[in-house]
Amino acid sequence: MSISTFALAALPASIPSPPQGVWYLGPIPIRAYALAILTGIIVGLWVTQKRWVARGGSAETATEVAFWAVPFGIVGGRIYHVVSSPDAYFGPGGHPWNAFAIWQGGLGIWGAIALGAVGAWIGTRRQGIRFAPFADTIAPGLLIAQAIGRLGNWFNQELFGGPTTLPWGLHIDSTSPTFPPQYPPGTLFHPTFLYELLWNLAAAALLIYLDRRFRLGHGRVFWLYVVFYTVGRFWVELLRIDPAHTVLGLRLNVWTSIVVGLGALVAFLLVGRRHQGREDDLLLTRTAAEDELSQ
Repeated sequence: MSISTFALAALPASIPSPPQGVWYLGPIPIRAYALAILTGIIVGLWVTQKRWVARGGSAETATEVAFWAVPFGIVGGRIYHVVSSPDAYFGPGGHPWNAFAIWQGGLGIWGAIALGAVGAWIGTRRQGIRFAPFADTIAPGLLIAQAIGRLGNWFNQELFGGPTTLPWGLHIDSTSPTFPPQYPPGTLFHPTFLYELLWNLAAAALLIYLDRRFRLGHGRVFWLYVVFYTVGRFWVELLRIDPAHTVLGLRLNVWTSIVVGLGALVAFLLVGRRHQGREDDLLLTRTAAEDELSQ
């Protein structure tokens, strides 16, 4: 047997799904989805602290801002999920109270980014620092947090792509409520959780490189983060087969990726024309107009 033949034979026939996503500590459920989100937040915050200290700030300041951004982001992510997928909560057989059951999964990244940015803005104002450089600092950490959070979808056996015969096809338990009934048991599916995880990690590394190479500032790293993420989310969404609202034949999140991505690209270019380089001062300097508004 040749080396290449042996290597191909050694490849796994499929990616197995975890046998369970919930463990019990007495009466208390420990959910893999929640652990993935929590781990992503911790690692993302650690990366942000390191980057903020390198910019001349303090790790404590980054943590204080995160105390505002994280809860806002979770609430925003849940609101977007419920609004964009209302049938499970308000449709036939739906249970409205389940809209609050965040531990069962369901966070929309678009809502998380939007409302999380509001929380971060509040936090930076309270800490007396500029919002734009902090947004640039947190961008790679967000991608890493999102990558780790996708492991929760793996444990939940959800949000996978269409059938595939590739050696990294994902096995879904045929008894799982997420298994598409139109396919026979044993069908393998595209592991879109893994595609997005790898894309996000690669995008985070590229962001860090570009930031160091070109000394990007004034929010350009954050806008570039949005561009990178939406490009990846665009093609990943085209592979997914879970139920979703469609507009003109495309999933809602595909259109959202297009609109948000183009908007971020325009913002990146416009900010780049107005500001070159990176901010030297991280502290918030109040203008006379701001002083008048605060009176």
